[in-house]
Amino acid sequence: MQTETPSDTASIEPLPSGSARERFDRIYYTLRDRICLLEYAPSSRLSEEELAKEFSTSRTPVRRVLARLESEGLVESVHGVGTIVTDPDINELVQIYHLRMELALLIGKLSPVPRDAKDLERIRSLIARCDAAMQNPTQKAFLLLNMAFFAEIRAFTGNLPLREISERLYYQVVRVVLKMMPKLGLAEEFAAFRSEMQAVLSAAEIGDWEAIGYIRRAHISMSFHRIMNYADKTELSADAVRT
Repeated sequence: MQTETPSDTASIEPLPSGSARERFDRIYYTLRDRICLLEYAPSSRLSEEELAKEFSTSRTPVRRVLARLESEGLVESVHGVGTIVTDPDINELVQIYHLRMELALLIGKLSPVPRDAKDLERIRSLIARCDAAMQNPTQKAFLLLNMAFFAEIRAFTGNLPLREISERLYYQVVRVVLKMMPKLGLAEEFAAFRSEMQAVLSAAEIGDWEAIGYIRRAHISMSFHRIMNYADKTELSADAVRT
């Protein structure tokens, strides 16, 4: 399967070859993006041998990457079968979204990192890319933009634990949004996403970091409620529906 280039996705950065850490990161980010973009469909089997061959490495770093992806809920090891891509569970999504909404409020409170002109220009560029993509919208274009914008949001806080937890939760739910897209409506999701980016940019331009947390929480909440409105009630447990 073809790997996205760094210009296509914010999650894969160009890395020099050589160190074990760089090799691990490159494999990890590539596989994580493929899973989140549904290039590896749920229930797909990931072969250590094939991945090691693709990345020109031994099976050891591949095995470590798969172990990390399993700890993050993106794959699972099935005895006698191997490593399988998980299928996002809508009931788990409810709890994750609630936590994401509360964590969003901390973005502008815990060690906020002021943005400079170059940082703000990157967000303007994402808005421009969004405008162009809306002329011929695709699910993949939406998700790549969303992932790039999340990277910018993540950089607003210097609190490392908050950044790590937020990133883990984001990648647990992003596949569900893509799966639900036919029901949600691509044009509507693009419009809501653009509105969020513009609101965050406006707050960042005046240095109102705390407002960014409230903007982020509001849009996560609206996304959650859109998904709940369109989710097949047969997919939801009784507790999730009551929530």
